[in-house]
Amino acid sequence: MALTVIVLTRSRNLFTVVVLAGVYSFLMATALVALDAVDVAMTEASVGAGISTVLLLGALYLCKSEETKPVRKPWLPLAVSAAAGALLVFGTLGLPAFSDPAAPIHTHVVPRYLNDVLRETGVPNVVTAVLASYRGYDTLGETTVVFTAGIGVIALLRRRRKQPGAANKQDAAK
Repeated sequence: MALTVIVLTRSRNLFTVVVLAGVYSFLMATALVALDAVDVAMTEASVGAGISTVLLLGALYLCKSEETKPVRKPWLPLAVSAAAGALLVFGTLGLPAFSDPAAPIHTHVVPRYLNDVLRETGVPNVVTAVLASYRGYDTLGETTVVFTAGIGVIALLRRRRKQPGAANKQDAAK
């Protein structure tokens, strides 16, 4: 994955960038499967490697395939990105170790979900109950955001073709 990112940042051909971004998403989905997050991996594979790649290739078809070189060096955006990255890393320092059995999520949240999910929601599948019942509004919000983004992409990529004689009809109406 790191090699893909390095090649991605060095490439100026936008077709190569789109394909490498799809490869990165596929590799990320593979890593998520290895971490036993199969639901997230399926989403990453379908949205990141699938739909995004197809939409970006469609947009690339409508645009030029070479990136223009910047007129100046982007030091300010680089500094802001580095500062944001440093803040994110600093924020993770207070988190418990990965898969720590004494972490609050494993001592409070998980036992409640596993023991009370059927009684509280009536849904036997814990994952479905969490996504549809406990986090129902959150899931609805995420779905709305993805749907709105898809509609926006379709609106941006849509081409209107003028029908023959349409200009004549508009002129006659004036």
